[in-house]
Amino acid sequence: MVQLKINNINVEVKEGTSILDAARAAQVNIPTLCKHPDVDPSAGCGLCIVKVGGRIMRSCSTPATEGMEIITDDAELKQIRKTVLKLILSNHPNDCLNCTRSGSCELQDMTAQMGISENEIIKMVPPLPKDETTKCIVLDPAKCIVCGRCVNICQKVQNVWALSYLNRGFSTKITGANDTPLDRSPCIKCGQCAAHCPTGAITDYDNTQKVFDLLSNKEYTTVVQIAPAVRVALGEEFGFDFGENLTGKIYAALRRLGFSKVFDTNFGADLTIIEEASEFVKRFKANDHLPMFTSCCPAWVDYMEKYYPENIPNLSSCKSPHQMVGAVAKTYWAEKAGIDASKIKVVSVMPCTAKKWEIERDETMRSSGYKDVDEVITTRELAKMIKKAGIDFKHLKEEQADNPLGEYSGAATIFGVTGGVMTAALRTAYFYITGSELETLNFHAIEGLDAVKVAEIDINGISVRIAVVNGVGNVGPVMEQINTALAEKKDLPFHFVEVMACPGGCIAGGGQPRVMGATFDKPWGINDEIRKLRSKGLNCEDACAQNRLSHKNESIKKLYDTYLGKPGDEKAHHLLHTKYEKRDLYKA
Repeated sequence: MVQLKINNINVEVKEGTSILDAARAAQVNIPTLCKHPDVDPSAGCGLCIVKVGGRIMRSCSTPATEGMEIITDDAELKQIRKTVLKLILSNHPNDCLNCTRSGSCELQDMTAQMGISENEIIKMVPPLPKDETTKCIVLDPAKCIVCGRCVNICQKVQNVWALSYLNRGFSTKITGANDTPLDRSPCIKCGQCAAHCPTGAITDYDNTQKVFDLLSNKEYTTVVQIAPAVRVALGEEFGFDFGENLTGKIYAALRRLGFSKVFDTNFGADLTIIEEASEFVKRFKANDHLPMFTSCCPAWVDYMEKYYPENIPNLSSCKSPHQMVGAVAKTYWAEKAGIDASKIKVVSVMPCTAKKWEIERDETMRSSGYKDVDEVITTRELAKMIKKAGIDFKHLKEEQADNPLGEYSGAATIFGVTGGVMTAALRTAYFYITGSELETLNFHAIEGLDAVKVAEIDINGISVRIAVVNGVGNVGPVMEQINTALAEKKDLPFHFVEVMACPGGCIAGGGQPRVMGATFDKPWGINDEIRKLRSKGLNCEDACAQNRLSHKNESIKKLYDTYLGKPGDEKAHHLLHTKYEKRDLYKA
């Protein structure tokens, strides 16, 4: 520990703590635009300057040391910060009214805090075109403040290297790798760049108007489904606490928007587990194409196809849960409801930008004879639609989903958090192997936010080795262990591996709400404390559920008994499974 003074306040912090974090511990707010809890400090924006013994230093990248005396705010510091911010604004378009980040923009917020008027600033904005090529995320380099967050998250955290700097000085811009469009870069559409951008430079590809158009077209029966992670994050856009589970209110809001039926992706999660657990048991018994990797995360699948194409046979062939719901809605449910499948439109509300790409990826996503899922909107986009429609979300009464595609188990809910898919699959795989239920339904070794979690599970004397990875940048060492064992024909380190591309899993997906605020106790941007609270919201629903096992979902049982046959049978495989292919790093 080291002792120092901040604005004449005695502070004690752990050695190595930055001055910025030491100030926050002392309840002193220092402005910053480039610092984010998920990435190392870049000292890029220059707003977090402080005085240390009369010398001006950047607090985000300067460690606190014994005996320091720090001033965080005086007339000189204020003037320098205003000058720096004016320089940033001079290279930024005056386009707030047309920007999707208006009202949730860190630059806009900082400008208001410092009392700067746009009229004071001479503009030198370069005419840079938008990149909308992925149809998942939009890169608008004219709005970039070169803070480096997106590059750092893409390169150093996700290890994707789809974004990079180009040019120098005022000509510096963020672009796709090698100055290519994003759909010709290694981009896996995870959206972590958009989630970490402080301005409107990287945003979702907005599909809200397409969904409004579907809802106003009476020719169609438009149904909707929500992913597990949406229910514990949407409330943040309406003043609820982090992690508060608002499933019932969300169902009510979707009906008020005009959706004909409200289903739940959790139904698809239970369905995924039936297929995936069956697939794993079959592979495990035959020692065939092990280890098996989960395939629920399209960004991870894209990463595998680009970086590890030799391991494609190891991916589970299961579609992701929302794709399964789409396929079943346009076949099984269409027949039960007596509706022409061509007149059914399926909208998925996802925490993920990569889901927008997934629904277009190949013909297996049309196994119903039509496009299984027609549109994907993110949690942020749903919040925008609710606000546009004038719905008083906070005071909505809770409602239930429509059956049969609305019933789900606790196992399905935890799909949204790292380790949840593995936990749900093992609960059912254990039953398929032994014919009996697990006494303890949680696996504590794979809970929490550690980048890589490993465990060995005993199933009737059989050892099953598992690994859980969150944040695609952490998968490299795991793949190296696996591929070394395969090449040398040694015992596999793992039999079953779950990978989620985003740190923490879907609860912190690229389409989730951006955390608002700029105070000592609530800095801008998601952090691990918020990830934990969102995870808790899902884990608590599982713990309190009457049924915590996917194979005990009565609607799923009926679906198989009356329509699909057995898991993995021809009809189930046609509707619920997909295929993969090697993808060039610099091709869409």
